[in-house]
Amino acid sequence: MDHYKVLGVHRSATKSEIKEAFRRLAVQFHPDKHSQSSGQVRDSAALRFKQISEAYQILIDDRKRADYNIHRSTAQPRGGGGGGYAGSNYRYNNRSSSSSYDGGARRRNSSGVSMLEVAIRFMTTRAFLLNVAFAGCLLGGAKMIDGGGERMWKRWNSGKSFEESMDSIEKAKSQQRRGLEDGD
Repeated sequence: MDHYKVLGVHRSATKSEIKEAFRRLAVQFHPDKHSQSSGQVRDSAALRFKQISEAYQILIDDRKRADYNIHRSTAQPRGGGGGGYAGSNYRYNNRSSSSSYDGGARRRNSSGVSMLEVAIRFMTTRAFLLNVAFAGCLLGGAKMIDGGGERMWKRWNSGKSFEESMDSIEKAKSQQRRGLEDGD
């Protein structure tokens, strides 16, 4: 279900346009207005009212609307008709809905959001930035530990490299073994 189509507004609609469209449709499809109608008309109006209410709740809230637009733009298939959420359900605020996208493989989706914009929006989310900062701290700490061992060695063992010291230790061990063998 395309929430913009449900309310009959364009993707760039303002909050006031969304409110006005909702009010107009809510009056038209409110269940109380159709309480005396036949069962089929009443059920149809109730379903339409639910769709209108859900669309309004998502599109009037800036954060929910941005999330909805991002999900719609990232759910497009590569190549071929149909797509979007067609045939598949997605969860938003514990509500299932399905919608369709009528375009093919395009760089921009039907709401005019390019894949670059989607990537930038994702990379500027708080969770993503916190994860990047944490990974940077881990890598920086590992680099400090790795470099710190070498600096400590040079500080306490000036004039010798680690390899030279290991060679001298091996020579001392072999001489000690020979001395023990000769002493037997």
